[in-house]
Amino acid sequence: MDMISTIAATVVAQFQSPTLSFLIGGMVIAAMGSKLTVPQPVYAFIVMLLLLKVGLGAGMSMREADLVAMAIPAGLAALTGIAIVLLGGRTLTRWRGVSQTDGYATAGVFGAVSASTLAAGMATLDGRGISYEGFIGALYPFMDVAALITAIVVARMSAARMAAPAGGGVATLGGGGTRADDGVVKGILLDTFRSPAISALVLGLALGLLAKPESVYGSFYEPLFRGLLSVLMLTMGMEAWSRLAELRKVAHAYVLYGLTAPLIHGMIGFGAGLIAHQLTGFSQGGVVLLAVMAASSSDISGPPTMRAALPEANPSAYIGASTGLGTPVAILSIPIWIALSGLVMGT
Repeated sequence: MDMISTIAATVVAQFQSPTLSFLIGGMVIAAMGSKLTVPQPVYAFIVMLLLLKVGLGAGMSMREADLVAMAIPAGLAALTGIAIVLLGGRTLTRWRGVSQTDGYATAGVFGAVSASTLAAGMATLDGRGISYEGFIGALYPFMDVAALITAIVVARMSAARMAAPAGGGVATLGGGGTRADDGVVKGILLDTFRSPAISALVLGLALGLLAKPESVYGSFYEPLFRGLLSVLMLTMGMEAWSRLAELRKVAHAYVLYGLTAPLIHGMIGFGAGLIAHQLTGFSQGGVVLLAVMAASSSDISGPPTMRAALPEANPSAYIGASTGLGTPVAILSIPIWIALSGLVMGT
């Protein structure tokens, strides 16, 4: 009975959170035929500010971390994000009706990290007296950026391959191409890094790491963050409703993925954490939080990045599966990783 109450409370809290409530609000007013719109230049400005804020915060965390001790966990976090995208994208695109772009956009959002879920994991560990490394927050950008870039690059390579003339051949990650077209691959990589979303994220990361932006971060970016995010989610909700009809034919694929992916991804992150534990003495709390990050799906950097870099992808797919289903499952799975870490690590 307690478990049912906990699940119900978590679901209600998720629907009441600003992220999901504004998203649902946007869908509702769009369904009612509202003419409310957010001008594209305003939307682009909001996305730039949000991604700069995420990058700045992550960069400042990295600057304060022990870079030597962080190196192996950071590398494993990046590999985890890449593995989640490749596994999730291949799984989703096997379903009839799921396009390559929609599949990899959804996998990219799931490979990226939810700051709120990570914060919930930290709070749970603090409440149980389980310690973890101070640089854990700095692992966020490694998994996040690696997953987003991988998803965008693979989706664009797939689109380029499909558009290529017969016998042309474009290289693919994981094989499947007839020959390596270095020019195409290089062009896609450059285009990805030059895209507005990734550029803002990487720029913020570099400034947070190399400059000292604490004053502008605390006085401008942090106070505006939640308000801007609510407008972003409202816009996403309106767009998601307008494209919902495209999703109905394959909704079961995204429902199944949204409910199961966090657990599978969490196991990947848990395994990466155990490797870091064996190599560097990574703590139990660190292993748990790496699993939590892997299980989470981005509600901040992921959706606007995908909308900007892959505008042809259906936001109903990647937002509905991640925010609507994946996030509650990821939060509910936190006790699983704590229990599993105690069992495996003997604490």
